[in-house]
Amino acid sequence: MDTLTRITRTVWHLPFPVGHVYLVALPDEGYAVVDTGVPGSATTVLDALAGLGGRPDQLRQIVLTHYHLDHMGAAADLVAATGARVLAGALEAPYIRGTAPAPAPEFTPAERTLHEGVMADLAAAGIPPLRPVEVDVELHDGDTLDGWPEPVRVLHVPGHTPGGIALYLPASRLLFSGDLIGTDPEGRRAVLGPFNVAREEAVASFRRLAALGADTVCVPHGVPLRGDARQILAAAAPDSDWR
Repeated sequence: MDTLTRITRTVWHLPFPVGHVYLVALPDEGYAVVDTGVPGSATTVLDALAGLGGRPDQLRQIVLTHYHLDHMGAAADLVAATGARVLAGALEAPYIRGTAPAPAPEFTPAERTLHEGVMADLAAAGIPPLRPVEVDVELHDGDTLDGWPEPVRVLHVPGHTPGGIALYLPASRLLFSGDLIGTDPEGRRAVLGPFNVAREEAVASFRRLAALGADTVCVPHGVPLRGDARQILAAAAPDSDWR
């Protein structure tokens, strides 16, 4: 894992081999995280928080973009260690709570090969089992998050999962995209995230996010887009990705 990188005055990027985490400083001297990494990542997240001068009890919010194990994986451990509230899309909440079976992705041949490799790597790393966690706040399209440094729009972006969400901060033109958008290792190309439950919906959600005009896109996989995000997203061709 690389070091914590500052994205803006209040946002930091904590990279992992699979599933990045973003930390956000809140005005009340607290913090939020967007996604939590795979199971077993809680200690690393808390170490990063400590590196910013934060205590565990200052983690106020855990925002989960969707239920996949590299996004909600450490949420239960972080709640136990900090008492933070969990926020997630309303349609995603049953899968995060473990009260409904999660739908399986519809793989293209390229995606199936990639997925098998990712899962083999995670198994070899010996990650702990995924634990469900309670969702304290169910979010809907158009909601605004409380307590952040600036207004945050919640966007329901189905396709990758049924109830996935993205977060957009219009004042700073910053987007937390969830898995709808990924980038290449150089951060020069944006692609549709793989492993979608409804590909056409995912492409439509990708285009909705691209149309926002964000300058900065905090992606969970790849390199965050900084400064030239609009041009990179305008050049993207999500319909042709992973064919």
